[in-house]
Amino acid sequence: MEAMLCIKQEGKQIDLHMIEIMEMQHRTDMDTTLIKGLVLDHGARHPDMKKNVTNAFILTCNVSLEYEKTEMNSGFFYKTADERERLVQAERQFIEDRVAKIIAFKRQVCDAETAKDGKERNFVIINQKGIDPPSLDALAKAGIVALRRAKRRNMERLTLACGGLALNAIDDLTPDVLGKAGLVYEHVLGEEKYTFIEECDNPRSVTLLIKGPNKHTITQIKEAVYDGLRAIKNAFEDGCTIPGAGAMEIAAYCELLKVRDSVKGRARLGVQAFADALLVVPKTLAQNAGLDPQETIVKLQEEYIRSGLPVGVDLSTGEPLLPVERGILDNYIVKKTLLNSCCVIASNLLLVDEIMRAGMSSLRG
Repeated sequence: MEAMLCIKQEGKQIDLHMIEIMEMQHRTDMDTTLIKGLVLDHGARHPDMKKNVTNAFILTCNVSLEYEKTEMNSGFFYKTADERERLVQAERQFIEDRVAKIIAFKRQVCDAETAKDGKERNFVIINQKGIDPPSLDALAKAGIVALRRAKRRNMERLTLACGGLALNAIDDLTPDVLGKAGLVYEHVLGEEKYTFIEECDNPRSVTLLIKGPNKHTITQIKEAVYDGLRAIKNAFEDGCTIPGAGAMEIAAYCELLKVRDSVKGRARLGVQAFADALLVVPKTLAQNAGLDPQETIVKLQEEYIRSGLPVGVDLSTGEPLLPVERGILDNYIVKKTLLNSCCVIASNLLLVDEIMRAGMSSLRG
């Protein structure tokens, strides 16, 4: 629910992709947590870079900071070894100029903010493309934490979680393009490295970190989380919920019996059959709980007729209960689709019989 409230925006449709589900085979299922930020499944690639920084500026970019091959198949031909050296030097200088620009920008921004309140500011670069060892070395010496080859989906979420803009070039670096995070740290688990970006001011993308002792437990939690998220999303979009525990089906059954008395001819049988079909849900609930289905249904019907309130089945005692008071609710859209689908499927099945019968009679002719 907390994750959903973070990503929900007034007047916009809820996008569940903004809730990243990460899994970590570690500790117990009770350690599953909501991270109001992002968890990246890799760490910094330089041993001298800080493992834990606070009050960090986040620069999200898709800029190459390494010596690259050309995008098209091409070749360079040299007359002498000196020409080759000059070409390599020019390429290296091109990358070094980019790195120097980032370092100068870091000093400008961090020094200005530190001067305001005296708190130390840090700088983190998360790059979608590569950063070569000489560039990593220069950034580490300047006190910058740099992560390379971040996944594209994380880059999209990063700006939503921390703010700022994703850059494809570093020509116009201004403080507006930077995101902010209160805490950025690296967590090592076996051979895996994770980078946590937390304490973001107004995150519009969050991460649910699912932990469990084994793969089976993690899979179960993940399925439950997906179901929960979709149920909450439906409740937000519908703007309402329906009492659960079979209350809707019992109420519909009793109301359909009233309607049946006003219907004439064969249609009465149809209304009765539809009403009986609805009772399958509370009957199954009672049966699964080890209760007597018939006795439970009779109790529920009597209570509904007496009180007129939506009553469901208490699975522990078999007695009627008010589902709303216990917080047992169903999604409106699920019940609506269920009622619609059952009629459509039944009609299609009956239609198959009609077609078969018509085919047989034409063969006879």
